[in-house]
Amino acid sequence: MLKEIINTADEKMQKTISVLKKDLSTMKAGRANPAILDKIEAEYYGAMTPLNQLANITVPEGRILQIQPWDKSAIKAIEKAILKSDLGLNPSNDGVIIRLIIPELTEETRKNIVKTVKKTGEDAKVAVRSIRRDCNDKLKALKKEADISEDDIKKAEEEIQKRTDNFVKEIDKILEVKEKEVMSI
Repeated sequence: MLKEIINTADEKMQKTISVLKKDLSTMKAGRANPAILDKIEAEYYGAMTPLNQLANITVPEGRILQIQPWDKSAIKAIEKAILKSDLGLNPSNDGVIIRLIIPELTEETRKNIVKTVKKTGEDAKVAVRSIRRDCNDKLKALKKEADISEDDIKKAEEEIQKRTDNFVKEIDKILEVKEKEVMSI
C-alpha cells in the first residue's frame, strides 16, 4: 500500500515534468521551432483542427517555419488562425506554402519571455508540492485505517519528500536551459 502511494506520486510528478517541457517548447526563443504552433487550431470543414494535422511543418532555415498544407484549400484558414494567435507572426503565403519568419527578439522581449518561463516553472513546482501534500494526506489516513507502524509511515513520507526535492531540482535545471536558450542571441 505504501509503495503504491509512492509510485503514484512518482508518476504524477513525472507527468508534471512532461507538461512543463511541452509548455516551454511552445514558447518563442528567437529560433524557429515547430512546437510554437502546437496550440494553434484552424477551422477545417467546420471543425477546429490542430495545424500539425493539416500541414507539414518544417524548419528550412534557422528562423523560418514553413507550413505546407496537405489540402491547398486549407491555406487561407491556416493563415487566418496564425494571424489570430498570440504569436505576433505575419504569415507569407505564396498559394502553396506559408512561411513564418521568426523575428529576432529584443532584450525586453527576451526578459518578458524569461519571466513567463519562471512563472511556468513555479507553477510546476507548486503542482509537485501539491502532489506531495496529497500523498502525505493519504499516508496519514492510512495510518488511522490500517495496521501500519508509525516508522513505516515516516519512511514513506521521507521517500516522497526526497522524490519531491529531486523533481524540483529537475524543474530548476529545465528552466535554466530554457532561460539560456531565450537569452542567447
